[in-house]
Parts: sequence; structure tokens; C-alpha cells
Amino acid sequence: MRAIIVDDEPLARDGLRLLLADHADVELVGEAGNGADALALVERLRPDLLFVDVQMPEMTGLDVATRVGKDASGPAIVFVTAYDRFALHAFDVHALDYVLKPIDEQRFAEAIRRARVQSRTRVHEALSAIRTPAKIAIRDGEAIVLVPVDEIDWIEAADYYVEIHAGPRTYLHRETMQRLQTMLDPERFVRIHRSRLVNRERVREIRSEGRGELVVVTTSGAALKVARSCRAKLHALLP
Repeated sequence: MRAIIVDDEPLARDGLRLLLADHADVELVGEAGNGADALALVERLRPDLLFVDVQMPEMTGLDVATRVGKDASGPAIVFVTAYDRFALHAFDVHALDYVLKPIDEQRFAEAIRRARVQSRTRVHEALSAIRTPAKIAIRDGEAIVLVPVDEIDWIEAADYYVEIHAGPRTYLHRETMQRLQTMLDPERFVRIHRSRLVNRERVREIRSEGRGELVVVTTSGAALKVARSCRAKLHALLP
């Protein structure tokens, strides 16, 4: 994570710099002594994390956070201040954390941990958005049918093709299961068999049958057997 420190007191910036040195995955890329310089650094450096004091001359840390928070892809904001009375206002501007001075090392480490979690979540969401198409283009005779991914119930491999089942329709798509799976969100499309994926959001029920078999029933009514090797992952992903 790339971080910026914003505090009008040089000694406070020194203290934060020393604390950050204990966290190898956080790179300090800039420092600012006032709000205007902080906004300029955020615009230029696009950091992941912003440590900012609340009380500063001309532009407060809350003002900085309000401006930065308008960008959904902006940095996570951790307020570092000697005053606890601004805490509620800080979370109104979507601060990730609020750390009081003098800074306790364990409390500071907890703020870093929260920033790591948020950073991983953002990366996962971004990769999923890039990887997962909203629709799959399938040739159906002379036409190209655009099938919404959200409407797919399950997918089954058929040699160099896959059968895509969406409601009452089944489409034969010239694509390998392995390649198609890399395009789909792995937390939505769960492997229940070596050759079968199911959309977890289109699962109506999971039931046990004779001889310890497990069956997934989709919203379209299809009953699909679950391989023993896939059961643990299926239960972990389903709500």
C-alpha cells in the first residue's frame, strides 16, 4: 500500500514515519503540512492510504477527507489526532479509522490491518469487474444471442463445447470449460463436479439423497449431483 502523511506538526509526521517503518507492505510516498498540499499530493500520487490530522490551519483534515471522499476510488482515510470529539464527524466522511495521540503501537497496527483488508477487497472487486462479462455472446444458428450471466443457472462441459443452461433454454457454446471459468466470478460460479459449474445465486435448495449423495436444485428445477470432492467448497461459498 502507498501512503501519505498529512499533519501540520513536523514532529507528528516524524512519529508516524517511524511507526510506518515497522510495516514493510506500506510505502510512504509523500508528506504534507496542510490540506491544500495534501489534496495536490493525492491527485498526483493516487495513494491507497491517507493518515491525516484533524486540526490544521486553513483547511482541516475533515475538509480534506470530504474532498477526497468524493472519489470512490480514493484512498482509505485514517485520522490521527489528539482530539476524540471529532470522531463521529470523521466517520460521517467515511473514515476507515480514528487513532488518538499519543499513538499506541498496537492501535496503529490495527488501523493498518483494516487498511489491508479494505485494499484487498477493492482489488478483488476491480479484478472481478474486469474479468466477469455482463453477458456471454453465443452463436445460435445464424444469430448471436447475448445471454446475461446473472440468468445462467448452470454450465456443463461437453468436449470442446459447454452447455449453458439459463432458465428453460440450453445453449451450446464453442468454448472450453477451463477458459470459460476464468471469465466468471469464482465466488458466484461454484464447481460442483469436474465438468459442472452452478450459479450459487440460482440455487433453490441443497438436499441429501440415498447413499449419502448430495444434490443441488436450481431455480429452474434442475437437480444436479455434487461430487464428494466439491462439497466442502460448495458449503463454504453458499450463504
